[in-house]
Amino acid sequence: MGIYEKPNEDFLKNLDKTFDFKAPRAHGYDTVNAIKAMYSQKAKVFIGMGGNFLSASPDTEFTAKALRNCDLTVHISTKLNRSHLVHGKMAIILPTLGRTDLDLQKNNAQFITVEDSMGVVHISKGVLTPPSETLLSEPGIICELAKATLSGKSKVDWDNLASDYDEIRNMIEKVIPGFEHYNEKVRQENGFFLPNLPREGKFGTKSGKALFSINKLSPISLAKDEFLMMTVRSHDQFNTTIYGLDDRYRGFYNERRIIMMNNEDIRSLGLQPYQIVDLQNDFGGVKRTAEYFIVVPYNIPRQCAATYFPEANVLVPIDSVALTSNTPTSKSVIITIKPVWRQKISFLLL
Repeated sequence: MGIYEKPNEDFLKNLDKTFDFKAPRAHGYDTVNAIKAMYSQKAKVFIGMGGNFLSASPDTEFTAKALRNCDLTVHISTKLNRSHLVHGKMAIILPTLGRTDLDLQKNNAQFITVEDSMGVVHISKGVLTPPSETLLSEPGIICELAKATLSGKSKVDWDNLASDYDEIRNMIEKVIPGFEHYNEKVRQENGFFLPNLPREGKFGTKSGKALFSINKLSPISLAKDEFLMMTVRSHDQFNTTIYGLDDRYRGFYNERRIIMMNNEDIRSLGLQPYQIVDLQNDFGGVKRTAEYFIVVPYNIPRQCAATYFPEANVLVPIDSVALTSNTPTSKSVIITIKPVWRQKISFLLL
């Protein structure tokens, strides 16, 4: 709901008006730049609202070092994950209600809203008994942090927002275009569609028409022993949460630490199917290694390879990003593949 490190002026003006304060105009950090800021100790406090930041981010060892450089790391989480073990000088884990937990505030059941893949906003309401009576909700934690931090400087009634989520939606309605009559529309049987200009035959341009651009391809040149690796997700996972070791999409079962390769590439490297290999990336003169991956024949173009996210994130360079978006190039990582020596194979099998 407007969380973006480079908010536009219209959004900021709406914040100013709705909450009666002057919102900061300086831009913040995106994920990559946030990691670099922590690494260089420009940023000293990390607060994560859910998620598994360490595993989801690129260049795992670099990201781990960045988190350890912090004075304080705070994770607001529903479940334990790897990020909780790699932390700053002081670490706090704040357990919170999950989306499936019953959220009672002043004896009234609350609900949040979510957007599905079709752009429809609808109600998400928990029904399970919370694991503890002392658990706070995510909105409750944020409101308590605001009260403690702002110490009377804010005119916002944070207790009111924490106890009645309709009041939060009323604020959203005032700030975000397309959410007029938010509480009313979301209570409709099927929720409501978010504004979508192309679907409505509008494009928000001066001409009122869609504008197309032609972009030149940037060829990727590979050496004979190099491969272009992409990371993918399996059927049995949601983001970094792995529910099972099966991937019915691709017909793999009971294993995730695999590298999918063309049969001809396997033969040209002198490898055997199901042999164990190490994957390496040397971008920027930094050697990155992902150990003990199983070679699996797959119908994939020559000199291309596929691995699972987040297992291969250690190979994604922090400085290899897409133009404009600054998104890590997780679908375009140049690697080399090295067979594991027999000693390592024996150790692994033991």
